[in-house]
Amino acid sequence: MTTPSFHLDSDRLLADLDTLLAMPSLGGTTAEVDIQRHLAQAWRAEGLAVDEWDIDLEQITADPEFPGMEVARSHAVGVTATLAGTGGGQTLLINGHTDVVPPGDLDAWSGDPFTPRLEQRDGIDVIVGRGACDMKAGLVAGWAAMRAISESGIELRGDVILAPVVGEEDGGLGTFALLRHGISADMCIVPEPTSLDLVPANGGALTFRLIVRGAATHASRRTEGVSAIEKFMPIMQALTAYEAERNSSVDPLMARWPIAYPISIGTIHAGDWASTVPDLLTAEGRLGVALDESVADARSRLESAVAAACALDPWLRDHPVEVQWWGGQFASGRTDLAHPVVTELGDVHRELTGAAPLIYGGPYGSDLRLLSGLGGIPTVQYGPG
Repeated sequence: MTTPSFHLDSDRLLADLDTLLAMPSLGGTTAEVDIQRHLAQAWRAEGLAVDEWDIDLEQITADPEFPGMEVARSHAVGVTATLAGTGGGQTLLINGHTDVVPPGDLDAWSGDPFTPRLEQRDGIDVIVGRGACDMKAGLVAGWAAMRAISESGIELRGDVILAPVVGEEDGGLGTFALLRHGISADMCIVPEPTSLDLVPANGGALTFRLIVRGAATHASRRTEGVSAIEKFMPIMQALTAYEAERNSSVDPLMARWPIAYPISIGTIHAGDWASTVPDLLTAEGRLGVALDESVADARSRLESAVAAACALDPWLRDHPVEVQWWGGQFASGRTDLAHPVVTELGDVHRELTGAAPLIYGGPYGSDLRLLSGLGGIPTVQYGPG
């Protein structure tokens, strides 16, 4: 019996990656739909069994377990491509998101963020483009592996399902819709950029908004008003102290991070005229959820920390800061380190590299928590970049 030879077409892999990187698939844009359609068409042409469907946004966002969404969408598409096995084996899901975050300051880039190119970094050829690292390279790596298996004539007993998903960056719409569509598997690899480290757990991330109220007056008589900006300062100090408290003792999987469960303020808006004492401040931020901490408990504890800070200030005692929860609501999640998706992937890594992979939890939210929690699918993150 002749053993099939395994060949990975790296030129084709890079060409596929270039095509995806040139698509500006920001969350909520038409390109986020276009990239899903493109992949469905490409995979049909390769003979994979493709399932493509329009996500019912009205129905899915009304689901009590919907994880939240931060950008407006009028249309979203779900896609899976299956390489069928001969039977009797376990099903492997490869889940990779196609949406990307905005490129930010264009002057900080070496060129157009959506024109992929090779650059030398420390003597290494690096592909540069928005989404190259997070996580189109990982998705294309999974695609190339499936193609190589198929073209090499290797027969697997179990199915392999490749699922590109949208909305990962702002809550998890695509993976949530995937699970509600009925997709399941015995195990899952999410090829996020882990530098080939093995990540079987993630802390969560909850988006929150703080509403701080003051009393407006003209700046020339500012002592007669109450600045919402000044009243935010003790709240910020309290959040910093609370962050230190939450991170004083963490799960061993998270011990490598200086701050495993960050509390970060990302935006602050206050005032509408330079010569007015501002009577309203809105701050938006992110709360890191500890491993095995429920979303409800994480919210309650942050609200208690804010309330305790308000109780120490005469104005805030009578005008307490309002805490709102909105946007992406990522629970934490983990996979048992003894599960085969962890141990066997670690064995393969060791065989190919000669060293055991680093294993730790990520301090960021990801679709792992939906797959392992809501979907009951043991999941790890393992990918390039």
